[in-house]
Amino acid sequence: MTAPVADRATIERAQNGDKAAFEQLLRAHYDVMYRIAFKWCGNQSDAEDITQNACIKLARSIDSFRFQSAFLTWLYALVINTAKDWIKSHARHPSKELPDNHRAEQPTAENAVYASQTMAYIRDFPDKEKEALFLVFGEGLTHGAAAAVMDCKESTVSWYIHEARKKLQSFRKMECRHG
Repeated sequence: MTAPVADRATIERAQNGDKAAFEQLLRAHYDVMYRIAFKWCGNQSDAEDITQNACIKLARSIDSFRFQSAFLTWLYALVINTAKDWIKSHARHPSKELPDNHRAEQPTAENAVYASQTMAYIRDFPDKEKEALFLVFGEGLTHGAAAAVMDCKESTVSWYIHEARKKLQSFRKMECRHG
């Protein structure tokens, strides 16, 4: 699956108030925005709310995109920040449940339970570690591309992933003892 590429002319028209150009950007990127939100929170209903808020935020902040990075890089950051804000504003933990269509992809019930538990465990990681894992492993970005989204050094992304992996190793050891 390849991510859509927004052309400069469409973005510039949207920045100048062209509603059709903005709608074109939304149509081209809505699925990506939803996927980011869903992977971040793990709940369909919350992901829909986050995506809607991200669309509003995109409309309000499209003028601030300055073509210093890829539009998709900027969009990742916008959606992730929207998700963080939404979760904080609702002062509750996202649902640990996976949607029915996701469960169907799991080969066994045990794998589905383990995957759900692992995702729930990761959702409690510090935001930067979770964000680095999400961008590199969930979205397939390089450490350098993730660093651009996170506005930090590539080595910092590598460190966040290293720290998250250490936590995941202890989680796996704990699961092996209980399972």
